[in-house]
Amino acid sequence: MRPRRLAQSAVLMSALLFAGAAPAAELVLHNGAIYTVSERQPWAEALAVDKGRIVYVGGDEGVDAHIDNSTRIIDLEGRFVMPGIHDVHVHPLEANNPAFPVCTLTAGVKAPGQLKTIRKCARQQHNSKWVLGWGHYVNDVLDVSETPAKILDRAVPDRPALMQEFTSHSMWANSKALAAGGITADTPDPPGGVIVKDEATGAPTGLLIDNAGNQLMEKVFAPTDALLELTYLGIPEAMAKLARNGITSISDARVYWGRGHHKVWQRAEREGKLTARVVLALWGYPGKGDEQIETLKGLYSDDPERLLRTSQIKLYSDGITTVGTAAMKKAYAFDYGFVAGNKGLSYFSQERMSRFIAELSKTGFDFNIHTIGDRAVHESLNAIEAAAKQNGGSLGRRHRLTHVEVMDEADLPRFKALDVIADFQVAGDWTQPSQIKRDLGYLIGARADRAIPLKSVYDTGATLTLSSDYDVSTLNPFIGMSNALRRGKESLPDIAAVIRAYTINGAYTLRQESRAGSLEPGKFADLIVLDQNLLEIPSRHVHRTKVLMTLLGGKEVFRSSAYTPKEER
Repeated sequence: MRPRRLAQSAVLMSALLFAGAAPAAELVLHNGAIYTVSERQPWAEALAVDKGRIVYVGGDEGVDAHIDNSTRIIDLEGRFVMPGIHDVHVHPLEANNPAFPVCTLTAGVKAPGQLKTIRKCARQQHNSKWVLGWGHYVNDVLDVSETPAKILDRAVPDRPALMQEFTSHSMWANSKALAAGGITADTPDPPGGVIVKDEATGAPTGLLIDNAGNQLMEKVFAPTDALLELTYLGIPEAMAKLARNGITSISDARVYWGRGHHKVWQRAEREGKLTARVVLALWGYPGKGDEQIETLKGLYSDDPERLLRTSQIKLYSDGITTVGTAAMKKAYAFDYGFVAGNKGLSYFSQERMSRFIAELSKTGFDFNIHTIGDRAVHESLNAIEAAAKQNGGSLGRRHRLTHVEVMDEADLPRFKALDVIADFQVAGDWTQPSQIKRDLGYLIGARADRAIPLKSVYDTGATLTLSSDYDVSTLNPFIGMSNALRRGKESLPDIAAVIRAYTINGAYTLRQESRAGSLEPGKFADLIVLDQNLLEIPSRHVHRTKVLMTLLGGKEVFRSSAYTPKEER
């Protein structure tokens, strides 16, 4: 459609309406390069939106029938349009929580060198009972002259202090924090965690590995009205960041219901603060008993017309490679000394995972299982398979394994065979093959050469998604897209496959592929306008892509200051 035909369009529209034909639309986008991610019609020039849904996708000529005097008409001037991004593994509430650590440490600096920063932060947190920080590496508190607790005591002697390591898989605590958590020489290791203790005295050193640190953090963030109010203040910033990055649907991949985070999301929905479709993945606490299964069932909610659904469960199978806690079939090449046998640890045993999956699948929950090591991948697939056998079938569940950094080749075909989704994150610099070999080679040897097997899984025909794991990695999906095409033998074949992983495959994972994930009549008008055509540029330029406008249900939730839509009337 062109401006000179607008008058003709209005006449034609009147005739069509009188004849009971096409409905008028609230919004029309035309003169664009619209990539629909639909196999039936991959490309279009125009689309029309009414009441939040797409009512037309096709050529410029055909959209005329959906225009009347009230229609907003935007000339895209040839710009590229695609479905909104689905980020199925993201932590927006944790990342933007004003109550979370405000003291940013420097990764790679030994613990004594962090004390000046921590002292300054302690003064800034004078109204808090705890001094909280984040950002160091676990190696920064090792091979030092004093225990981590004593070093931290020098900076914060009068209050509990807890510093979360960069990956969140270890915590650095001072003496008062250990005391506040009731952690002594007699405290046993919790499921999925290690309380590092002095070999001679048995006293805790102040280094808490994986779930040992998580359990202490639960005490820090025990819900109060004031804390929930503060947490809620992070929602607008989180929503703005998602929209700015073209993300219209997400799964919050670890919702601490014990901290009341699900209530924060529910309030955001009630008060109209959501500008993305949000699926909550409730955290399965390894340290809580199986009685939590009934609590989780009571939190299930899956109305497809709402912006907020609570229909997934997040379990950790293992820890992380860089701390030596990812569950491996063979021992690590290097031993931190944290875990007996040096093969990592399990948050949930295979049998317990299977029990949770079997029970909660009946309610309707899909599982998102953290799997870093090859043993974790193997045991998680076993647990899903066993749960399906117990239930007499998979019940149509769409379980997924996330991260999947190291995998035994024998498990590759099982993703397809068991209908298990593989969810990868490749946006972080450390996920690139050269850096994995550098950072993990000394830990896992040749296994680092085969890490993050994107192409290998893709070639099996299994459903594959790409996500951010923000804020461990950048939220920017175009960095992840670019990196997925530049992984050597494990690169995805083309940008079309990458886009599918971020759109329709993500929609499938969130059980909304019939309502979102592609631009087709009847689906929500969740779409983004970009400054370059992803299918026409070199892969090395994909990361430079900027979002010009983001629409959710046809409503503008973000517009770049660099973009002024050309409107016609």
